[in-house]
Amino acid sequence: MTAPVFVVDELRAAGPAFVLDGPEGRHAVSVKRLHAGEEVVLTDGAGRWARGEVVTTEGKDRLVVSLAEVIEEPAESPRITVVQALPKGDRGELAVETMTETGVDAIVPWAASRCITQWRGERGLKALAKWRATAREAGKQSRRVRFPEIAEASTTKQVAALLARADFAAVLHEDRAYPSAPLATAELPASGEIVLVVGPEGGVSPEELALFEEAGAKAHRLGRSVLRTSTAGTAATALLLGRTGRWS
Repeated sequence: MTAPVFVVDELRAAGPAFVLDGPEGRHAVSVKRLHAGEEVVLTDGAGRWARGEVVTTEGKDRLVVSLAEVIEEPAESPRITVVQALPKGDRGELAVETMTETGVDAIVPWAASRCITQWRGERGLKALAKWRATAREAGKQSRRVRFPEIAEASTTKQVAALLARADFAAVLHEDRAYPSAPLATAELPASGEIVLVVGPEGGVSPEELALFEEAGAKAHRLGRSVLRTSTAGTAATALLLGRTGRWS
């Protein structure tokens, strides 16, 4: 079993008495029930991390850790960003969770024209906070030390601008009547930025497809079956991680 991961605001130089407290300390002491001599990993979620050994516990929410050297994990390349149309209910959190566990680098919520769910006002802020909390927890669970960035919700025009800057851009499209190439055989860059667009359950509209094509994004398909919006991004990310060598 690999060492559990805990998130801290800042990692300082190695030393014998780093105190993990607050919600993370409580989780370590009262939920994980860690004891002296056990190994942990502390990270800021942005690539800085260090192994540590539990020295002692104090009360119900303080873990004293002896830290080893702080390491800076470089960002992965090529970077994979998934533009995720807003699903219904808790399927958005499901998509974020599984994409995080798989290894996506960034997720951009997208208010597509055919989305039933719309993020507006306070509801939108709460939904975004849930996505970010889900990415953080899934990052810890999957032992990542660089968690995916969850951007603010984007409009279709903002997504098109993102696609125009990418080194490879694709729209996952399931309509057999619409010409699309297999993502499994697409020519991919060795570095830079890959951006995938996952549409809503109702599909990407013709107007959105046309705008994205103008920005340089071609339509691609994953396979013969049609995946739900909450699972397509995870499947596509896994395919790209294998093809780019990031899973080698």
